[in-house]
Amino acid sequence: MPKTTTGRGPGPGTRRTMTAAARAAAKRAERGHREPVAATAGDEESPRRAERRLAGRTVPIEAPKGGWQDPPEPAPESCDEDGPEERSAPGPGSRRRLLTLVLAALLVIALVALAALGWRYRDGRLTETARTEALTAAREAAPIVLSYDYRHLDKDFSRARAHLTGDFRDEYGKTTKTVVAPTAGKYHGVVKATVATPGPGGAPAASVVSASRDKVVVLLFVNQVTESTQVSGSRLDLNRVRMTMERADGGWKVSAVDAL
Repeated sequence: MPKTTTGRGPGPGTRRTMTAAARAAAKRAERGHREPVAATAGDEESPRRAERRLAGRTVPIEAPKGGWQDPPEPAPESCDEDGPEERSAPGPGSRRRLLTLVLAALLVIALVALAALGWRYRDGRLTETARTEALTAAREAAPIVLSYDYRHLDKDFSRARAHLTGDFRDEYGKTTKTVVAPTAGKYHGVVKATVATPGPGGAPAASVVSASRDKVVVLLFVNQVTESTQVSGSRLDLNRVRMTMERADGGWKVSAVDAL
């Protein structure tokens, strides 16, 4: 059996063998540095052989003066922000707050809509009441405003002005004083106006054209019978009159009269 040596250092023979191997390796490295790597035109295998010779060569790299530095470690904040699975889901308290905000917004919207509907309903009721009141006032005012008798002009004009309002009241006073009164007194003029009725016992021919809470336009069919020294007998005029009624002094009064 071959002898086994334990606990003994390398002998002289071993050192000689290692020295010879080192010299051989140094010679091979020196020959590798000296051999040309460029291949001649006719030798196609030279590049491959040069690559094979250089493939197993170890190139020493000197360490930097400051030594090798380890790459920086990622910050804890960036690690927390990377994964979407690490984001915490909203808790029950957040959901309750969100639900409360949504319900509050819906409640506000419902109250606003309810207020708007209430306002429109109230405005509609007030407008309807205005239509009825203004139409009645126009039927009463038309015969008084459009009639006069030369025998008591001041009384007739005073009664008519009580149904007028605004600028039309002043205009009516000027016109009756400067035009109507002199003409009626000179020719003994008498004009009697009535709102037409389609048949016996029928309603007066009057209707509302447009209406708001404070202003209503009424269309009336008015018959005027005129007597004077300029006319033999009497003359009947069938007129269409548009009267604008406005709310004033707690009632409805005429603010304009237009013959159509």
